[in-house]
Amino acid sequence: MSRLKDETLSIRTSAEIKQLLRMAAEHERRSIASMIEILVLEYARSHGLKMERNERDITQEGA
Repeated sequence: MSRLKDETLSIRTSAEIKQLLRMAAEHERRSIASMIEILVLEYARSHGLKMERNERDITQEGA
């Protein structure tokens, strides 16, 4: 499923976390942004978190 990517996320973290994120992304042959998405989606899946679809998402699907 393709997601509309129209949001920007800026974070501050330690050098250690940044390096681990970079290493994980390289291991998975992904960009850092893609790796963050995978980590968040996997966390949500494993904890039963689901987004409620909003009207904007439904409208854009029909376009």
